[in-house]
Amino acid sequence: MFIQTESTPNPATLKFLPGQTVLETGTADFTTAEAAASSPLAKRVFAVGNVSGVFFGTDFVTVTKDDATDWDHIKPALLGAIMEHFQSGDAVMEGESGSPAGHAAHDGPDGDIVDQIKELLDTRVRPAVAQDGGDITFHGFDKGVVYLHMQGACAGCPSSTLTLKMGIENLLRHYIPEVLEVRPVAA
Repeated sequence: MFIQTESTPNPATLKFLPGQTVLETGTADFTTAEAAASSPLAKRVFAVGNVSGVFFGTDFVTVTKDDATDWDHIKPALLGAIMEHFQSGDAVMEGESGSPAGHAAHDGPDGDIVDQIKELLDTRVRPAVAQDGGDITFHGFDKGVVYLHMQGACAGCPSSTLTLKMGIENLLRHYIPEVLEVRPVAA
């Protein structure tokens, strides 16, 4: 088995491509070792140490390291843990397999606007950020402000503000005049 790695715009995050499906649908985001209890793969990655986050996409695993740790010190152990997991035949997730859409539900007014926002995120934004090892999902819409949740490589990325303001906000405002601003939300 050969696992490729790719750098991401976030220097604290590295994308691992095992060459096979990680999650059939949706994504999974683990910000602590305790949160990884439902994932044998995430538990193995956190067990390497100096890991502050693990994110799964359909064909990749994104790992965020502690700031004080150098990639040269933990990358070989992470490659070993990921390879060992896939060779073991263990499931990536126990029980449910991640969030299919990833978006928060929206009840109330502005349902049509929210549907348009989610459609644009799914077709234009999420595929692009997945290439960088992350995901951006809808969290809420209130008085013209769209709230988005950033995961994986997008969470804590130095260029995430630029991505939100210059990229996503401009895109949404262009297609949906009711959108005035885009803001990130904490996990």
